[in-house]
Amino acid sequence: MTAPAPREVFARLSAGISAGRWHELADLYAEDAVVDQPFALPPAPPHLEGRAVIGEHFRRAAEGPLQLRARDVVVHETDDPEVIVAEFDYDGRVATTGHEFRFSNVQVLRVRDGLIVETRDYHDHRALARAFAAGS
Repeated sequence: MTAPAPREVFARLSAGISAGRWHELADLYAEDAVVDQPFALPPAPPHLEGRAVIGEHFRRAAEGPLQLRARDVVVHETDDPEVIVAEFDYDGRVATTGHEFRFSNVQVLRVRDGLIVETRDYHDHRALARAFAAGS
C-alpha cells in the first residue's frame, strides 16, 4: 500500500481541525515530528517536538472554546516531493460568546511515509488574540 501524499495528509489535518476532531490529529504526525509556530503568542508554544507533545497541544485545543473551519484552501506543490505549502483562511468562532472572525494562515509541511515530520505554521496569532478579546 502506498503512503498518502502530502496533499492528502494536509487535507486530513484540515478536515480534522474543521470538524473539531482534535483527539485524532496527533496520529497524523511522526513520533519525532517538529512543529514551529514563528508568530505564536503566549500561551501558544512557538515550538513543539514529538507526537506526544503535539497530541497534548491538540488536547488543550479540544478543551477550549475555539471552533475553526478552513476555507479557500490552496495547496502548492514544491520541487521537494515531501513538501507542500498550504494557504488558507479559518472562519473562527468563540463558542462561549458566539463571536465570529476570520484569519489567514500559511503552513509549510514535510510529509514522509504518510506522516507529518515537520511543519512551519504561520497562523495569525494576533488575530486570534483579538478575537478572544472581542468575544469576552
